[in-house]
Amino acid sequence: MDVEQIRTFVLGLPHVAETMQWGAKLVFWVGDKSIGGKMFAVVNLEEDGRSVISFCAGQERFAELLEREGILPAPYLARAYWVAVERWNVLSAVGWQEELTAAHSIVASRLSKKTLGVLAMPVRERKRIITERKGAQPVTKRKRSSGYQKL
Repeated sequence: MDVEQIRTFVLGLPHVAETMQWGAKLVFWVGDKSIGGKMFAVVNLEEDGRSVISFCAGQERFAELLEREGILPAPYLARAYWVAVERWNVLSAVGWQEELTAAHSIVASRLSKKTLGVLAMPVRERKRIITERKGAQPVTKRKRSSGYQKL
């Protein structure tokens, strides 16, 4: 598999959103980030010699996956049972689908009731809420000699 095949498969899972973050990292979320969604996979688009993808393995699969050559604990996320995969050929196409579907399910089971409520809404209403939340800009402040003022 490669980035495009992974992306096509993952975007076909329920309620998946994607963002580009941390340079050239494609992040896949169960539920949009703006409504409290949680990430379940991160694809590294940079050819920097680091892993090509990291994903949530879950406590049960974590140790088993680490026994495979080319799979390591994910930096910064290993404590949450994430693994990092060095090459696309470490797993078969079916293996990738199984692992990413499992990662999606694990993270989906940890979503808050509020987020699940938004995901259960009709598509049109859910999209409206996501658009509103993305459009809501936080109030930023700038220090002035007389104190803080809204911009």
